[in-house]
Amino acid sequence: MKRIFILITVVLFTVGAAFADEAVLIDFAKLVADIHVNDGSDGDTPNQNRRTIMDYGANAGGSFTEEQKGLMKTSLAITNWEIELASSSRTVGNVRLSYAAAAPSKQFGNVMGVRVHFPLEPFNSWAIVKPPFEIPAFESGTVGDDGTIEADANEDPNALSRFEDGYGVIKNVGAIKSVAVDVYGLNFPHSLSSILIDSQGNQKTVFMGYLGFDGWGELRWENPAYVQNVRDRELRIYPLYPESTPFLKFGGFLIQRDAAQPGGDYIGYFRDVKVIYDKAVLDTERDIDDEAQWGIVRDREAAKKVYEMEQFGQNQVLRYLESQKQATENSFTPASTADQQ
Repeated sequence: MKRIFILITVVLFTVGAAFADEAVLIDFAKLVADIHVNDGSDGDTPNQNRRTIMDYGANAGGSFTEEQKGLMKTSLAITNWEIELASSSRTVGNVRLSYAAAAPSKQFGNVMGVRVHFPLEPFNSWAIVKPPFEIPAFESGTVGDDGTIEADANEDPNALSRFEDGYGVIKNVGAIKSVAVDVYGLNFPHSLSSILIDSQGNQKTVFMGYLGFDGWGELRWENPAYVQNVRDRELRIYPLYPESTPFLKFGGFLIQRDAAQPGGDYIGYFRDVKVIYDKAVLDTERDIDDEAQWGIVRDREAAKKVYEMEQFGQNQVLRYLESQKQATENSFTPASTADQQ
């Protein structure tokens, strides 16, 4: 007998059953640069993360050569993460001094280190530590040594996508019970929130706590709308097929600085983000394999994958164009003796 999914989700983070699970949403130790992809510069130092490489050359159009398209690759490597400052704080100096970097930890290997340069003036400010692109939920395939992404010939519909298993996506998420962040505090008084994106594209910012402690600690958010007792939940019946399983994406961290607190540099380190949640889907035995018969869920997810790539590619191409226009000289060319005469 074939297996199909039974969908029992309800509305945004208010559903659930007794089938809770725990998973790592994102593990920064997995996002170190471990492969060198030609980016037009010299050297062969690893500059991208193999598992999460994305190729946006296909979205660049016909105005670029194949060589230029070959350079259009990026990934979730820690050094690619961005710091978005509040508009009132977005001066050239503050932006230049705000960035992410891989930091070696004695306990956990490499983690993500973040430097944010807040204004010195006494006003409220914030910074978002975010991935270089919105993490796709349906991206699959394998990555070669040169960064080329190859589609799986016999792709298993139940196989994990490239961004699951600690790379930013959790599938089959119903009600969220709690979220935890392993973060290294340096007695900063700022607050930390996690940004989560659901399968409908809704963005939810959950307050984790304050960073005024020293060393590694776990900041945790408990969902106040989570109903523990199944008897108290609103039960609904939904069609069993065709429904795709909901998922959760990591959207970044929000760091907020109060006007009453000192400005200047904030330094912090992040190990991972974990989630405890109810499963939205249960496996059961059915007489007919509906997906094999109709293929509706497969077609829907393929369309979503194409949409994700289109949105991702447009932004990355614009950034590539800007990088090509950027001045690379650091000093003026000295005049020759002949020119001086």
